[in-house]
Amino acid sequence: MEELKELGAVRQGGVHCLTIVGQIEGHQVLPEDAKATKYEHILPLLAAMEESPEIRGVLILLNTMGGDVEAGLAIAEMIAGMKTPTVSLVLGGGHSIGVPLAVAARCSMIAPSAAMTIHPVRLNGVVIGVPQTYNYFARIQDRIVRFVTEHSRISREDYVRLMTNTDELANDVGSILSGEDAVRLGLIDRLGTLSDALDWLHRQGA
Repeated sequence: MEELKELGAVRQGGVHCLTIVGQIEGHQVLPEDAKATKYEHILPLLAAMEESPEIRGVLILLNTMGGDVEAGLAIAEMIAGMKTPTVSLVLGGGHSIGVPLAVAARCSMIAPSAAMTIHPVRLNGVVIGVPQTYNYFARIQDRIVRFVTEHSRISREDYVRLMTNTDELANDVGSILSGEDAVRLGLIDRLGTLSDALDWLHRQGA
């Protein structure tokens, strides 16, 4: 259990709280002043939580700003594969790769004041490349769309439409969903607060 403390898990009774904030740092190293969640720290932490008989529920607090897509998907797959009850709570915002992270939990909640930002996979700046480059990004995008639609109630058509919307974000493609809209479209299970998320875990036996 000491390793859980070292990796930043907060324990209260049978529930452990895991925070995933800022940008998700993967193989691409972020500047020192960027607040980041390092996926190589999160993966063994999730495995340790799953193996611990003392942990009966995991509360995942999310306030993301995008980041490494491959790293974010790796964390999302780990969460989705857990038998331990998991609930995610989006606070502030769930940006880009934060969407798969939110829906990966067994139950997803979003604070009434929070929002979800959906947009296509891209790199900052102008990308000029051979056709293989565009095909690579298309395949990554398809993996994200498939994961989100398989772990939530939103339809593929609605998700792709929101992702490619050109009328909402200035100088960008995509959509910003309020908490209520995210629930209405089936992307997130329900509106909720910290107490709601904890109540759900306690009902699962945590």
